[in-house]
Amino acid sequence: MSKEKQTEEKKEKVLTKYDRKMERRKEEEEKDRKSWMRFKIGSLAVGGLIVAAAVFSIVVSVYGKYSATHNTYVKIGNHNLTRAEYDCYFNSAVNNYLQMYGSYAPMMGLDVSADLESQAYPGNEMMTWKDYFDQSTVEQIIQVKALVDDAAANQFVYDDTQDMEGFREGVEAGAKEASMSVSEYYTSMYGEYASASMVEAMVKEGFLFNAYYAHLMEQKTPSEEEILAYYEENKNSYDLVDYRSFYFEADLEEGASEEDMLSAMEGLKAQADEMEERRKDGEAFEALCKEYAAEDAKDNYGGETDGSLAEGARNYATPSAATDWLFDEGRKNGDLTVLSDENTNRCYVVEFLGRKEDEENTNTAISNTLAGEAVGAYLREKMDQYEVTDVTGDLKYLLMDVSVEGTED
Repeated sequence: MSKEKQTEEKKEKVLTKYDRKMERRKEEEEKDRKSWMRFKIGSLAVGGLIVAAAVFSIVVSVYGKYSATHNTYVKIGNHNLTRAEYDCYFNSAVNNYLQMYGSYAPMMGLDVSADLESQAYPGNEMMTWKDYFDQSTVEQIIQVKALVDDAAANQFVYDDTQDMEGFREGVEAGAKEASMSVSEYYTSMYGEYASASMVEAMVKEGFLFNAYYAHLMEQKTPSEEEILAYYEENKNSYDLVDYRSFYFEADLEEGASEEDMLSAMEGLKAQADEMEERRKDGEAFEALCKEYAAEDAKDNYGGETDGSLAEGARNYATPSAATDWLFDEGRKNGDLTVLSDENTNRCYVVEFLGRKEDEENTNTAISNTLAGEAVGAYLREKMDQYEVTDVTGDLKYLLMDVSVEGTED
């Protein structure tokens, strides 16, 4: 058992207050990242990512400037969008994707210097990357228009003065950093015919969308009874456990036979059973870990480092072989077990120390989850009322009986 693997296991288990704080922050960030309801157009100008819009935007020069800025390119509900307006959304969708997955783009088969329509999208062999971004763009536009229209119908007003000031400052800073004029910066980010007024209109709608979305979240805040009921049905996802663990790992060569693996696992279990019995006889868990650990991993245990102890662990942070056992409602403090995981060639000795509810954070998380589900359902209902009319016949994905699976799912 290598020191590197022991250290990895240790990091998985020892959770300080700071670790738990960062876990909660990461959970919220991940939830926001995955939420398809969120509209993030406002971040583009200050993100520092400059993408040559001529590469990503659908080529509009053949239509001419007048056609691109005056003729309807796509109709969404009662909203007529020009090619230039559509390109603003299209480029923001591409930029958002690159900000999130840019380092993986080559592995996904996305060449940012080539025509998107000539590149197959790996999520569906029938689609190109242009089709993928077209679909993402149209869905984004529908989301925004549906909620902005609903905000107007309900007389919801939002003062975006400060937001827009910040946006303009970001644009000016971005243009300066890129050694561009502001107008050049707009076209580099949003398309060949993008103008300040056009982009700002889109951004203002984005700020209104976010404000109204937050307003709906407040309106859909669940009752204490609803939160408690949800918790009772899903407590394993929210409760925290304290436990100690140590694992023995088989050092098998690549291509080892199933028989070799079974013999190795039997040997590991014998060692784990021996450790379990010694713990039951009263020997200290941490001291046993230090004894059984490989020479290069003994420093992980004892002294100032309590390497076997995990405090405040959520179910996803526990070893998969031990999760069900640790979160069994019948588990009692001091329970001890040996658990084998043939997927990782490991055998664990685990001692349960306690379970607790993180009430404040749990209630907040559940409230956000239930409110988010309610607002999501409300938004989808509104979106269903918006028909997409491909005026120019350029949105080819609309003719395909497919759905795109995004990498964030």
